[in-house]
Amino acid sequence: MPLVPRPGLDRIQPYQPGQRPIGGGGPGVKLSANESALGPSPKAMAAYADAAGVIERYPDANAVGIRQALADRYGLKVENILMGIGSDELLSALVRTYAGAGDEVLYPTATFPMYRIYALSTGADIVQAPDAGYRADVDALLAAVTERTKVVIVANPNNPTGTYLPADEMARLRDGLRDDILLIIDAAYAEYVTKTDYDAGIALVDGTDNTVMTRTFSKVHGMASLRIGWCYAHADIVSLVGRIRSPFNVSSAGQAAGIAALVDKTHEDTVVAHTAKWHGIATQRLSALGLEITGTEGNFVCVGFPDEDGKRAKDADAFLRKSDIITRGMAGFGLPKHLRVTIGTDEEMEVCIDAIEAFVRAW
Repeated sequence: MPLVPRPGLDRIQPYQPGQRPIGGGGPGVKLSANESALGPSPKAMAAYADAAGVIERYPDANAVGIRQALADRYGLKVENILMGIGSDELLSALVRTYAGAGDEVLYPTATFPMYRIYALSTGADIVQAPDAGYRADVDALLAAVTERTKVVIVANPNNPTGTYLPADEMARLRDGLRDDILLIIDAAYAEYVTKTDYDAGIALVDGTDNTVMTRTFSKVHGMASLRIGWCYAHADIVSLVGRIRSPFNVSSAGQAAGIAALVDKTHEDTVVAHTAKWHGIATQRLSALGLEITGTEGNFVCVGFPDEDGKRAKDADAFLRKSDIITRGMAGFGLPKHLRVTIGTDEEMEVCIDAIEAFVRAW
């Protein structure tokens, strides 16, 4: 009898990371992976370097120091925090903990494609609810719930659209779900949001026992290569997920750098201000060309192009690549008419926006 893999694995297409410039033809601008334009805090880099003296030792498996730093920074219960290899490890473990063969994992249409992989890898079926104006639609999500639904995932703010659900809408979603359905709020871009009606998910986690908020150090803290993520959840969820995550999953250097980043609010504020500045400039200049901007939050701009020969997103992508400017096509995210442009440095943004303007004016 041949070896048979778990059902659903043959339906998985590997995640495609943002591509890099290949050199030649231009400045080599990578705006495809939502990486930080300004990099990590100098204090975090110093803490990382200092940790080089203990790399022969296993890290603190319980990550007590960085969990306490997170609790202090955000006013959280330290026992309800769990660390992961990026938020990816925790998202995968959460789905594996609460969904399996015969179950359904529900999430919006145009969103992070890893949710599909997390669900299919457990043998669960995926269900996607249509968006409304590029934003998760609470009514559509609730209408898509069946007796087999076990997990609902909502990125808030959403990648790639930059839209978000206000706190009252997220609470309405939670209230409309059965108690045996886990709601995961993927708040990877929470630090960029300044809207007063937004909550990253802390209040819902504190008020329920079936909600999880996931976060990351990869975005605003600029430490994508260190793979540091965390979640905030009821103690029972933390206990269960903690049993199946990898041991010693966050390195000593990563923990030290993360602690230093959390206390350097000045650097974080600088990153947020730079992102907001260029989000506004890009939105203004690209909208003036007749292009569509889908949302306002996150460290990226999602740009819609006409569905006409020579003007499509794929045509814009090919034009930009001639100058070695790499953005991200959004077909794999459910938006084939769009490109996502990460907010880069001042120079990178000027070069990219100028190139998009040149593309449009050549029509």
